[in-house]
Amino acid sequence: MSAQNLDRIEVHVCMGTAGVASGGAEVMAAFEEEFKKHGLIGEVKERNCKVKATGCRGLCARDVLVDIHIPGQEEVTYEHVTPEIVPTIVEEHILKGEVVKKWAAKKDYYDFYKLQKRYVLADCGKVDPEDIDDYIAHGGYEAIKKVLKEMTPEEVIEEVKKSGLRGRGGGGFPTGLKWTFCRASKGDLKYLICNADEGDPGAFMDRSIIEGNPHVVIEGMLIAAYAIGCKEGYIYCRAEYPLAIKRVKKALKIAEERGFLGKNILGTDFEFHLHLKEGAGAFVCGEETALIASIEGERGMPRPRPPFPAVKGLWGKPSNVNNVETFANLPLIINNGADWYASIGTEKSKGTKIFALSGKVKSTGLIEVPMGVTVRQLVFDVGGGIPKKRKIKAVQLGGPSGGCLPESLLDTPIDYDSLIAAGAMMGSGGVVVMDETNCMVNVAKFFLTFTQRESCGKCIPCRIGTKTMLDILERICAGEGREGDIELLESLAMDIKTASLCGLGQTAPNPVLTTIKYFRHEYEAHIKDRKCPARECPELIEFVVDEDRCKKCGICFKVCPVGAISWEKGKPAYIDKSKCVKCRECIVNCPFNAID
Repeated sequence: MSAQNLDRIEVHVCMGTAGVASGGAEVMAAFEEEFKKHGLIGEVKERNCKVKATGCRGLCARDVLVDIHIPGQEEVTYEHVTPEIVPTIVEEHILKGEVVKKWAAKKDYYDFYKLQKRYVLADCGKVDPEDIDDYIAHGGYEAIKKVLKEMTPEEVIEEVKKSGLRGRGGGGFPTGLKWTFCRASKGDLKYLICNADEGDPGAFMDRSIIEGNPHVVIEGMLIAAYAIGCKEGYIYCRAEYPLAIKRVKKALKIAEERGFLGKNILGTDFEFHLHLKEGAGAFVCGEETALIASIEGERGMPRPRPPFPAVKGLWGKPSNVNNVETFANLPLIINNGADWYASIGTEKSKGTKIFALSGKVKSTGLIEVPMGVTVRQLVFDVGGGIPKKRKIKAVQLGGPSGGCLPESLLDTPIDYDSLIAAGAMMGSGGVVVMDETNCMVNVAKFFLTFTQRESCGKCIPCRIGTKTMLDILERICAGEGREGDIELLESLAMDIKTASLCGLGQTAPNPVLTTIKYFRHEYEAHIKDRKCPARECPELIEFVVDEDRCKKCGICFKVCPVGAISWEKGKPAYIDKSKCVKCRECIVNCPFNAID
C-alpha cells in the first residue's frame, strides 16, 4: 500500500450502550495508540486520519463493532473487537491492505441488513453523536434551514400530512393532524414535548436514536415547534438511560451555542428553548398525560381526556407530545419531500419502522424496515431464524401491551391496521421471538407481571383487575388451575380494556387474550392435565429422563448445578428427584428433548 493511501483513514467504533459495555472505550484507546505509533495521527496532521466514536449500528450482540474506512476501498466491519487484536488489525489491514478475515464480519452480518431500509438510523454508526460538526457534515440542520427560509408553518404541517407520517409511539395517530389541533388552540404559550421515556421490556429504539444521533431529534423538534408555534419544549428521558442523558445534555448545550436553539434562530425571529427532564423510570409515564404530570413535578398518573393536551396540557397550556422516532423522521420528510416519504411503506402506514428484535432468534438487535414487510421476514430474513434447529412458536409485538401471534400468522404485514386486526399492535417497536420451549401461559404471566407492577393504581379496573388476572395465571402455572379460569380471564380482560382510564390498562390484557385465542390448548393442558407442554413451568414437570429419546451424551449431567443427575458413558442419565431443585438447566441444554 502506497503512503498516500494512508490519508483520511477513519475507524468507527461503536460507542452505544452495548458497545461501551463490551469495552468500546478501551478499543478506541487501543486504535488511537496504534495510530500514533505508526504516525497516522499526531504530528502528521495533513493525513487527517480519525478514530471516531459512533452510535449503535444495530447488531448489538456482535459488539464491539468496528468499521474501517480507507479511501478508495470497500468498508470492512470487524466483530467482537478487543484491545488485544487492534494491533493486528492496524498492521495487517490498515498498513498492509490485507483484511484479517478471522475477525471480519461474515455473511450473516450483512444478511442482517439486506431487507432493512435505514433512513432514520442512516447516521447511527457514521456520525459522532457528541460532535455537531460531524452531524452538519452529514447534512444535519439543513431541514430546519429550509423550513425557516422557504416554508410557512401551515406549509410544514401540510407537508407532514401529505407524507402520511403517523406517531411512532404506539398509537399511530396522524402526526400532521395532531399538530393542527395544537396550532389551532388559542394561547401565546405552547409546549412541545418529546417522549423518550421508553419503558417496554426489551425495547431500546428511542434510546439508540438519542445515543447515536441526538441532533436529529433536536432538529425534528425545531421543525415541529416552528409548525405548531411553540417557544418552549422538553425532552422527557428516563434517568435510567445515562448515556442518552449525557449526550442530549451536550447536544442541547452546543446547539444553543451555535444558534440552533434560543432566540433569533439562524438569524430569524423564530425562538425555541429546549430543556431536558429526567424521568424516574415509571412505565406509565409513557402515557402523555402522565408524562405531563411528571414534568410538572406531580406523581406520574394519567388524567381523564378530554381535555386533550392539544387544548390543555403542560401547566394548562396547549401542548403537543410526539416520541423520539416521530421527530427523527421529520428532517427526512423536509429534505426529501412528502412524496418520497409516502412512496415507502403501505397505503395507510408510510415510511419505515424501527424495531428492537430480541428473544429466540439468531441475530438480535436494532432494525429499521419499510412498513409492510411481514413478521416472517422480520424473524427469518433479518433475524436469521431460530437457533438450535428449534421451531418458532410465536412472536410478541408491541411491548408488554402487545399481542402474541402464532406461527400461522407470521405472514401478517407489519402495519398499524393489520397487526391490530390480528390481535397485536405496533406499539413502540418491541419484538420478542419465542420457540417451542416457551410456555405461552408463562409468557402471558410475565408480561402481565410487568404491567401490573407498573400500574399507577389510579383506576380500579387496572389496579385490581390486573392483579386478579395475575393471581389466576400464577395459580395455573403452579399447577393449581381450576375449571372456568380461562373464561374468567377473558371476562376480566374485557372489563379492564373497557373501563381503564389510560392506554396502559386498556391494553394490559392483550398478551393474555391473544395467548388464549391462539394457544388455548396450552391453558387447558395446564388446568386439566396438570402438564406444561413446553416444559417451562417447574411445578408441572416430572424431571425424568425418557430413555428412548436419551442419546446418552451426558450434557445434562455436565450442566446440572446441584449434582442431581448421574450418568455413565453409554448409559441413559438418571435424575435424583430428592436433589433436583427444578432449575430446568437440563431441559434447556438437552438437544434431544429427552427430559419430561
